[in-house]
Order: sequence, then structure tokens, then C-alpha cells
Amino acid sequence: MMTKKATPNRFMRFIRALGWRLAVILVVFLTGYMTWVDLSIRAKFDGHRWAMPARIYARPLELHTGKPITADEFAQELDLAGYHKETRLNRPGSYRRDGQRFSVVKRSFAFWNGLDPMRRIEFAFDNGHVKSLRDHRGNKITFARIEPALIGHIYPNHQEDRIPVTVSDVPPRLIEALIAVEDRYFYRHFGISLRAVARALYENLRSGGVTQGGSTLTQQLVKNYFLGPERSFSRKFHEMAFALLLEARYEKEEILGAYLNEIYLGQQGGHAIHGFGSAAYFYFNRPLTELRLSEIALLVALARGASYYNPRKHPKRTLDRRNLVIDVMLEWGYISEREATVARSEPLAVTQDPPLGSTPFPAFVELVRRQIARDYHQRDLRTEGLNIFTTLDMRIQRKMEHAIASRLPLLEQRAGIPSEQLQVASVVSDIQSGKILALVGGRKPRAVGFNRAVDAVRPIGSLIKPAVYLTALKQPRKYTLATTLHDKPIRLRRPKGNIWTPKNYDGKIHGQVPLITALAKSYNLATVRLGMALGVPKVLRTIQRLGVKRRLPPYPSTLLGAAALSPLEVSQMYQTIANGGLRIPPRTVLAITNAQGIPLSRYKASVIPAFDPGSVFLLNHALQNVMDSGTGRSLYNRFDRAFRFAGKTGTSNGLRDSWFAGFSQDRLAVVWLGRDNNKPTRITGAGGALMVWGDLMQSITPQARTKPAPSSIEWRWTDLRQGKQTDRGCPGAKRTPYLAGSAPPYSPCQ
Repeated sequence: MMTKKATPNRFMRFIRALGWRLAVILVVFLTGYMTWVDLSIRAKFDGHRWAMPARIYARPLELHTGKPITADEFAQELDLAGYHKETRLNRPGSYRRDGQRFSVVKRSFAFWNGLDPMRRIEFAFDNGHVKSLRDHRGNKITFARIEPALIGHIYPNHQEDRIPVTVSDVPPRLIEALIAVEDRYFYRHFGISLRAVARALYENLRSGGVTQGGSTLTQQLVKNYFLGPERSFSRKFHEMAFALLLEARYEKEEILGAYLNEIYLGQQGGHAIHGFGSAAYFYFNRPLTELRLSEIALLVALARGASYYNPRKHPKRTLDRRNLVIDVMLEWGYISEREATVARSEPLAVTQDPPLGSTPFPAFVELVRRQIARDYHQRDLRTEGLNIFTTLDMRIQRKMEHAIASRLPLLEQRAGIPSEQLQVASVVSDIQSGKILALVGGRKPRAVGFNRAVDAVRPIGSLIKPAVYLTALKQPRKYTLATTLHDKPIRLRRPKGNIWTPKNYDGKIHGQVPLITALAKSYNLATVRLGMALGVPKVLRTIQRLGVKRRLPPYPSTLLGAAALSPLEVSQMYQTIANGGLRIPPRTVLAITNAQGIPLSRYKASVIPAFDPGSVFLLNHALQNVMDSGTGRSLYNRFDRAFRFAGKTGTSNGLRDSWFAGFSQDRLAVVWLGRDNNKPTRITGAGGALMVWGDLMQSITPQARTKPAPSSIEWRWTDLRQGKQTDRGCPGAKRTPYLAGSAPPYSPCQ
């Protein structure tokens, strides 16, 4: 029989047993939970910590005594590379100009072939050339490089941008400001600050929601790196657990380094800006090491809330927050009263056009991606922080864009085309190296989308004709520049049985004409007759040897450009012609290094001798005649004839496409104009594309063509109307080049 005294004892034993069981369950739960937290931290923190986008750079500016470049062009190059004109040269990335002389504090930069240290260089210019280069002691130097501008990225799928930094890379004042403002007990606490937590808990309970965080730098790192932005009590619990274990396992310097790279500091479109390294470029277009005190204070101010304190959208509140950071630094003795006064007086001075995020040159960057895709896995391009050094000449790119923007509205108005309907694509390249210097994919060059320079495959019209004439000139026993061609009607049966009767653009029949004149005047009938005599397959083989990989239809209409190519393919074709028969595939990449600056790949020019230089020289002489007296002659209304440009106009059937491909001694440019809906433009090659080409060449000061003739060339005075050699003083006599032994018979003046 149970007594009354036994009942409470049994109850107490039950309570104790329950307590022990609950304690064991709690210990097991906490052990399991903390083990999971620890494994989560180690898995992410010990592994590859940040997916770093590949960074794409323009070409560096290389300078030596005698290099053709004006003082104004050099100033443009410095501005494009993110240099700042200042009266006092006290930091890298700054310059001072005095007429034709410049003092430049060059940044340190890791090129693919080594580190260029920071140093001061004095540049002098005279008569459009570099006169001298000297170091800060006045000693002559032979060569200098200005580091390239950052022009784009290949982003990870999560669209985060960061430039990794180490604690030792960061200016000490940034660390001081960060700790003073965000976590003054960082080096004392063990991941959480109990005083800050108590204060935040009180405010949250009083408000009935989560209004304050009370987070340490470690907790902020956990929020950014592990948990996300959700605000709740359960997330706060997770945050504290992660912070405690993070502090237990890693040194303070490791945690601080991770914070410096992970903290969210801004947004541009779909790209999140993470870390102080990226933020320095995003807001000031400078590396972190070059920032002033006021600029450092602004970045620290953003750590409290990059959207709320966005300096471009909310300059007043951002300025107040920045000045508060400066005041806290003064209070803690990190800066002097004078430094604080100077820093507070400075404006925010953020760049209006952020250099990060979407590239300003999407068409060029897209081509870069395609050209390196065969060598690198997309995962590596998106995550390994590769540095891609390209061939883009930003000055020429900007000049091309300006030429397009100013010329297209005038052409639309003249042709009666609705505004914004005329489209454009252009490729500018260096003839000897095959480097693509500029590329425009549409009339709005910043727009991401259809890349007409690479993907718009349009009928090229008379741009195909040089391939026909080169095929002939390779046979010097049968064809020379003086050979008489017949420009008269021809009827040809097409594969489907219908008859094709080509006509000249002017509707006339010109009878017997010299070969050089038929090309210069772009006579269709003479060209078709020549092509049929040579054989269409032979002409197609010439086109392939010029570098066109696309298979063109083996029909007679191809001889007049009914076949379609992209502007980039046309550029390859004419590059071989301009380079004397040496074919060099177009390239956009110079070299690639890894995140540590170690070279991975060099992209050197691949030179293929495709044609005898003598026959190509004859063709180029004829293309020079196109500009002197043929369809391109209007260009010399604004150029000195000493430039001796060579090129060819092209117009497709129905005046739908306007083309021009032309070159100087050093530069080749191809321009296409047309409409995306393929409606007529009523603009010829000479009346449209040639105008844009001329605008570009006027702005970039090309070199005059002075290439000497190959040893296989001999010059003879020729009466082209008769197709015979003659004497210098005879009527109509012109000095004409021939492959040795192929000149026509001599006939004295009548």
C-alpha cells in the first residue's frame, strides 16, 4: 500500500530522470548541430572561397622614342586608362600636362611577361611623335608601357564581381576605419559581442520585430557568406553559432581577409559588387591602394548599407555617413584634426559611369569569349580569376563609335530612311599582326544583343571582285593590269534553267577596257566574263585562300557578290590582300594569366604565305586606282592623295547593303550599312559605308601607304587604252607595274 510520503519522492525521481533525458537530448542535438555548423564552415571556408570572374583588359599602350602619337592622343589614352589629371603628383594613376610634356606616375601592373613597377616617367612629344622618355632622375629610357583599361568580365552564374585582396594589400586606414565604425572590439571578442547583442535584443523586443542587428564583423561575414540577408530570430541564432565556430577555428586575420573580399558594397544591373577591391574601381575607377582618406571613408560607410548609402542615388545621406566615419577615425586617434578637416571638405567624387559590370564594348567582348572558348572551359573562365589581355584599342574604338553616331543620321535623312532604322557594323584591324583594334556590332554600341560584325551575313556585292582579279593576276602570261577585257552583255543559264543577264550599275556597256579600269570602275559585265573565263571554282579557291572558311555557292552570280559574308569574314579576306598575300587569322587576345599573374597562354600571330607577293602587289595597285579614279575617288575630297589608300566599294542588289573595305599602310577597316528587315537603303557603298570609313580615318591619322614593290615587280610606261608599252611622254602613258617578263609588247607614240 502506497503511503502519502512515497508519492513526492517518486515524482522527484521522475523529474530528475526527465531532466537527464532532456539534457542528453539537448547535448546530442547541440553536438549534432554544432558539428553540422563546423562541417559547413570548413567545407566552404577551407575550399575555393570565391568564384572570381575573368577580367578582360584592352591593349596596353606601348611607347618608345619616335612612335607616331600626338600629345592630345596620349592624353586621351591616359584618360581611357583611368588616369587622373592632377596638379600634385602624389599617387599612382595621376599625371600632369604642360603643353607637349607630361609627368606620369605609372601604376604597378602585372603583365603577361612580368611586373612593371610603379614609377614616374617624363614624356615629351614633338610633331606628332614621341620625342623622349625619361625617368624621375632625368635619365633616358627606351620603352614604357601604360597599363590597359579593364573593359569587361566573364561572370560566374551568380553574377558577383570581386577583385580579391589580402589584409596586407589593404591600406591600414581602411582597416582602422572599418574596425572603429563597424566592430571596435573585433580583436577582443570571440565572434559575438554580448553588449551589442543585448542592446539589439532590447530594441527588437520593444519594437516587436527585427530592427537592429548588433553584428560583429564576423557575424556580418557569416551573413554575407553563409546565410543570406533574411532577418529573423532563427537566422540570428544560426548567425551566432556560425560566428562562434568561425572564430574558434580561424585566425582573426583570415576572418578579416574574408570579410574584405565578401562584403556587399554595391550593384550595377545584374552584377553584385563584393569586396573593397571591386568597390574601389566601381566607385572611383582606381585600385584600392590609390584611394584618399575621404574615398576610404566612403567605402567604409557603404558597409552599413550599400543600397541605402548609394552615393550616386543618395549623395546627401552618403556624404553625412562618410563624414561620420571620418569623425569616428578622428575620435579614435587614427587621423589628425587637419586630415579630418581636409577629408570632410572633399566631395564624394564618385565616377558617374562605373567601369565594372556590363562592358561598354559588348560586341568585342563577345568575340573574345568565342575565340578563347576552344582553349578554356566556361567554368574556369567564370570562376578562376583569369586575366585576359586583348587587342582592343579604346581610342580607335571610341573614334569609330563617334564616326557612326555622327554620320548615320545624315545618311538616313538624305536617303529618306526612318530615324534609327539604318544599322551598321565595323571591324578595324592592324594589317601586319591581324589584331582586331575595334569592333562595332550595331549603331548602339553599348547594347547587348545581335552582333552584326560577327553574325550579320549579308551579300557583299563588289567586295568579292578583288578575288576574281587576283585569280587572273596569278597567271601573268595571260593577264596583266593592261590586259583588255570585254565589258559587254552576257547571258548565263542558272541551275534552275532561268537566264541570268547581269548589268553594270550605270546601265552602260563600255566595250573594251583595261583590266585595271574594269576593277577600278567596278564593271560587272567585264568581271563576270573574266570570272567565267577563269572558272568559278578557281575563284572560289582564291576566296578560301584569302581566309574565308564559309562555303560559297559555285554560281556565276557569286562573281558579283551575291554570296553573303559577315564583316569579320570580309576583314579576314582583305587583311590577306593588304598584307601582301600573308594570311593572319584575326585575333582579339594577346595573352592570358591566372589570378596570380602567372602566364597561361600567349596568342601569337599565325602567319601563312597564301599568295605570291608580286601578284598581290598588282592587285593592290589596282585597288589604289579604285580610290584615285574609280568608285572610291570621292574620298580624296577630304584627304591628301599622298595617303595612297587602297580599297573597294560594294553595293548589293536593290541597294540593300552598303559596303566599303579599305586600308592604309597600317590600318584596315571594313564598314557595312543596311537594315535589319532587309529593305532597300538607297545608299551605295561609295555614298554610305565609304563616308563612315573616311570619318574614321580622318580621326585616327593613318599612315600613308609606302610599301616598296617586291623584287619580282618591274615598272613600264604603258598606254592602257592600247594595252601596249610606250614612252614616258606619250599621250595616256601611265607607269604601270608588271610581274617580271609579263609586260606587253612595246609600241612607240603614234
